[in-house]
Amino acid sequence: MLRAFGLGAILFIFWLLLSGHYTPMLIGFGLGSSVLVVYLATRMDVVDHEGLPLQLGGRFWVYFPWLMKEIFIANVKVARIILSPKLPISPVMTHFRASQESDLGKAIYANSITLTPGTITTGIQGQDLEIHALTLKDIDGREEDEMDLRVRWVERGSKRDR
Repeated sequence: MLRAFGLGAILFIFWLLLSGHYTPMLIGFGLGSSVLVVYLATRMDVVDHEGLPLQLGGRFWVYFPWLMKEIFIANVKVARIILSPKLPISPVMTHFRASQESDLGKAIYANSITLTPGTITTGIQGQDLEIHALTLKDIDGREEDEMDLRVRWVERGSKRDR
């Protein structure tokens, strides 16, 4: 029940942020649609710890601004590569082991890599991640990567919060 309430609150807040209109009628429509979605999700039995990862806790909100900064820096690097007359790319595929223990931790790490321009996670097999990068420099030293350490820190905090 708590997860259903949390899902409803998140959906309603998200709706308010995207709507930008705050008349009583439209707020009522937003509330009604959020309640309907929660009702349907509960009936379909999809409101669980995976569908609503409340276990991430506060550490994720410390990680998120750092990830946004990394995405911005990578955007600038990719823009420089694309705008360079020489187009200095050397596409490469590589495999390496992730240090995350949970599926949620691996998913956060793989998605963080994909969100960072110039790299994309093309597959996860157990602990092994397959990554495509625009340049070899993008994946150099990825095994002892700061992103890996930060996601592991978020993951460990989520286990303590439970």
